[in-house]
Amino acid sequence: MAPMGIRLSPFGVAVFCLLALGILYHLYAGVISSRLAAFSQRRNVNLRELLAVSVEAAVLGGKEVKKVRDDNSLKEKSKGKTKEGANELLTMGDLLSHRKMYNLIRNTFPEITVTSEEHDNMADRTTLWSRDIPADILEKIDGHKEVPSDTVTVWIDPLDATQEYTETLVKYVTTMVCVAVAGKPVIGVIHQPFTGFTAWALVNQGSNMTPRSSYSVSPPKVIVSRSHSGKVKSFIHDAFGNSTTIIEAGGAGYKVLSLLQMPSGDKEPVDQADVYVHITFIKKWDICAGSALLSAHGGHMTTLKGEDIDYSGNPLNKGGLVASVGIDHQAILERLPNWDPDKQ
Repeated sequence: MAPMGIRLSPFGVAVFCLLALGILYHLYAGVISSRLAAFSQRRNVNLRELLAVSVEAAVLGGKEVKKVRDDNSLKEKSKGKTKEGANELLTMGDLLSHRKMYNLIRNTFPEITVTSEEHDNMADRTTLWSRDIPADILEKIDGHKEVPSDTVTVWIDPLDATQEYTETLVKYVTTMVCVAVAGKPVIGVIHQPFTGFTAWALVNQGSNMTPRSSYSVSPPKVIVSRSHSGKVKSFIHDAFGNSTTIIEAGGAGYKVLSLLQMPSGDKEPVDQADVYVHITFIKKWDICAGSALLSAHGGHMTTLKGEDIDYSGNPLNKGGLVASVGIDHQAILERLPNWDPDKQ
């Protein structure tokens, strides 16, 4: 008598297939998910588009900053004290600007790291990029340059010079966006909300700014912080002599603009300086955009010891800074006295 074969009903076949699929899923789900994650991390970001979004974000944030100041609805409060004892203020201008800038960039490029000076849990999916690329960016910037998204860090300063903002010294106020790739600043945007001017640069490709035709180094005009100065005046005099002109100003963004040639139509002229020096701690969202702008024109922003600043990871730069363009940066560094910002 021939052996009887096992026959499965259609239902049994279906159950068997489902069990097999379940076993395969458990065996390979981890591998598949890790490969998908790796693929998503390898996604590239177009730098011209990222520059256009950065400009749009800075302008949108600037509108919020100006409106709050015009309406006198600052509602300022202290976030604490700096190492030098100055109040760090938060206003509605800071907060509303942050919401516009952060959400616009995150909604457009959700795969990149975005770090802002301010923190807020209010997600806004309605703040979207207009898809507009300004004509001067289209003209000067190659649209084919891309970088891996996992190498990109965006630094946002929704309102630089908050202290001066509360004092109605609005010429110092800027909104800033910086894009760093593998820790190096490649895109810098500095927007002046109260003049409407926006400075931008993409390193090794183009900018709407230029250095001035001449700079003085014997001695230079040195621009420094008016509210986070520490012992900077004696430091400058030790470096360049007691006849050195020291310009006190608010906002790191403003200080970088003082090193460059501003458009003749600027409604409120920016001070002209030859070197920007800061000898105490400073945050990377304050200085990254300026570093990119200077680098695009052959300039430099380093620590007091001449070290490059890594614009990834920890937001605190402890080494102070020296910024210049159009002059011998190394010669400036060599004239600085020994200084340890960590001990000030």
